[in-house]
Amino acid sequence: MTVLVTGGTGFVGSGIVHALRAENREVRCLVRDRRKASRLASWGCELVEGDVTDAASLRRAVEGCDRVIHLVAIRSGSRRDFERIMEQATRDLVAAAREAGVGRFVLMSALGTTAETKDLVPYYHAKWDMEQTVEGSGLEHVIFRPSFVFAEEGGALGEFKRVVKLAPVTPVVGSGEQRIQPIWRDDVAAYFVLALDLPEAANRTFELGGPDIVSWDEFWRRLRRALGIRRRPLVHVPVAAMRVQATLLEVLPNPPLTRDLLKMLLAGDNVVSDTAAVDTFKLPLVPLDEQLRRAT
Repeated sequence: MTVLVTGGTGFVGSGIVHALRAENREVRCLVRDRRKASRLASWGCELVEGDVTDAASLRRAVEGCDRVIHLVAIRSGSRRDFERIMEQATRDLVAAAREAGVGRFVLMSALGTTAETKDLVPYYHAKWDMEQTVEGSGLEHVIFRPSFVFAEEGGALGEFKRVVKLAPVTPVVGSGEQRIQPIWRDDVAAYFVLALDLPEAANRTFELGGPDIVSWDEFWRRLRRALGIRRRPLVHVPVAAMRVQATLLEVLPNPPLTRDLLKMLLAGDNVVSDTAAVDTFKLPLVPLDEQLRRAT
């Protein structure tokens, strides 16, 4: 049974591909440039060059595959970019998967994606549209909505660590009272691997979070403690000031903060609403303090 993975070179995708190969799964990865996917090749993955925005390459990639894991997404860009790279690409991949007789389609969405938030920012709109496409496809499917995903290096935690290490104070957006529920990347990967075959997961959407829920204030305190930094105070930055900073940062090629990202941070608690994932998959999850210890 071959699993097609899109987005396998990404931060979360590489963890999922590694977990699949650790179980000796046959993995095919759609990559734009095989020269930049040498790590996937070294793990024994089959590489197929193409792009999610090219429907023909999607059809070639999915041919002969029985499972699809779709991870491709962008964090910032124009509205047209989100439509092209996330929404239309998902429609084309779902069509190709149906044509190829794929047995199960596993989609990575994002915590916070709901009917109520879909018009807040283009990212949420695209994720919601992708979910609707998969749910209405007629394919057996599983949809995951992860919270912040942490790992030893890279991702959001890597950015947070740089802030704590380099800034004379630790800036916290707004009141710092909103809550988050970070999950370890290996745990996310374990969910995806099990979702390929677990009967109880079929045609369901699961929110993914770690075992600990903390406020932003508490998170920054725990991260500073893990890094051995104790004397730099937390400073609550007014939202208006952060909005100005986000506007300035948007000119960068890969901005660490944009006005849309700020909107998502302020939209509400980033925590799961039920225990469906824990109850269904029964996976042990890495506690937050252990996540931070591993990343230092």
